[in-house]
Amino acid sequence: MGNQCLEERELLEYRIHARRIDAHGGEASTKQASITLDTDVKGRSDAFNPAELFLASIAACMLKGIERAVPMLKFNLSGVEIKLHGIRQDSPPKMISVDYELIVDTDEEERRLELLHTNVRKYGTIFN
Repeated sequence: MGNQCLEERELLEYRIHARRIDAHGGEASTKQASITLDTDVKGRSDAFNPAELFLASIAACMLKGIERAVPMLKFNLSGVEIKLHGIRQDSPPKMISVDYELIVDTDEEERRLELLHTNVRKYGTIFN
């Protein structure tokens, strides 16, 4: 797509439907998938809360970016793991920092590993 104007590019649309189940949780769905949401003020251990969903979306974006980049770069790997750590401020509520550790099981050279990492950072919809 190189130098095309934004108006000429295909835009993708996404739709999510979310609903309250009760005072402890909700559910979000799209396509044929659904996820339980932790909306309980006290929290719950069997569902992702909004901050955890945010971190999970960053991780999913990074994993998807790796899946896209691997064939283009002819990159050889046997596994990927991502660990994210976020810090949330209470008042006003907001995420103030997100750190990640990207672990790639590969025999590739360091410069190729950095190329993969650059692609993940540069082309990730959520990561950006």
